[in-house]
This record gives sequence, C-alpha cells and structure tokens, in this order.
Amino acid sequence: MKVNIHTHSPKEDELTLSTIGIHPYDAEIATTDTVLSIERSALGVDAIGEIGLDYSCKVDRESQELIFKAQLEVAQQYSKGVVLHCVKAFEPTMKILEKYRLKFVIFHGFIGSKEQALSATSRGYYLSFGERTFRSPKSIDAMRATPIDRLFLETDESHLSIDDIYRKASALLAVPENLLEYITNQNFRHICG
Repeated sequence: MKVNIHTHSPKEDELTLSTIGIHPYDAEIATTDTVLSIERSALGVDAIGEIGLDYSCKVDRESQELIFKAQLEVAQQYSKGVVLHCVKAFEPTMKILEKYRLKFVIFHGFIGSKEQALSATSRGYYLSFGERTFRSPKSIDAMRATPIDRLFLETDESHLSIDDIYRKASALLAVPENLLEYITNQNFRHICG
C-alpha cells in the first residue's frame, strides 16, 4: 500500500495522515474558539495540519504567526506531529519551530531549494513532494538532496494519482518504485509509531 502523506481525496488503498488544523489562509478569521476546537479534536488525529506560514498570500503575517504558534502549542501538548504549509517563509518557519518539541514535522508540497531541504532534514524533519515538484528544477534538486528516510510523496489537490507521483519520483531519484514504496512505508510507520 502506497503512502500518500497529504491528499484532499483520501482513498482506502492509500496510507495517509488524519489531520486537523487552521490553514494560514484562514488565520485572520480564526478565533480562540477555533483553536480550542482543534485542541479538543487533537487526540483523534495523527497530526495538526495543514498549518504554517504563507508570505505570498494577503493574510496578515502577524495573524498567521499567532495562529501557527497556537497550533504548535497544541501539537506539543498532545505529542502530535505537524503537517506544514510553507510558502516564501522558510526561515521564519524554521526559527519558530526551534521553540517546540514535536513528534514529527512534515513540510508538505516542498518547493524550496536544495539548501533548505538539507537544513530541514538535518533537524530530522520530513519533506513531501508532489506534482509541482516535477515542474521545477529547483524542487527536483531539493528532492534529490533529501535523504530517502526523510521523504514522503503526496497528491495534495493534484489530478495525478499517487501511482503517477511514485513513478515520476522513482525515475528522478533512480530508485526502484517498489523500494521507494517500502521506504515511505517505513517512514510512515516511524512517525505513526
């Protein structure tokens, strides 16, 4: 069974995380009650997510950071991992993450540089790659630089199937598809264990 670490269309024959969280796009409309509802639901999910920072959107950065930190507190309190949305905010995200002890951290839909990939994985974080990766030489370099024991694949909102994503990743990484599937399964077991 293939791991699809982040998808908007879960399928029964794929392994994925159950999550709850406030996306940075919704940070300005989030309230204390919204965060409390996430806290009440935290025990019933694998991770808090999709949360993070998106400095390319119109939502106020201070609002994003406040909601991000509040959710990181919940994740830390309940020993949960986090699934991150991070756009044009890698350094601020990394600086904020330093203050928390989290079960695991996954940068979903990673589109950063090779150097950013190495910085994140050197802290033990995971990177997940999807359809957008294959359109960007920079993201391809980042995926190739990611240690395979820190790698996940995803469909997110893509029209591609997870099988297509694995096939493309296998070719780019020069790793047999069945080995890639085995290792991402091991990574999944590690974070869910």
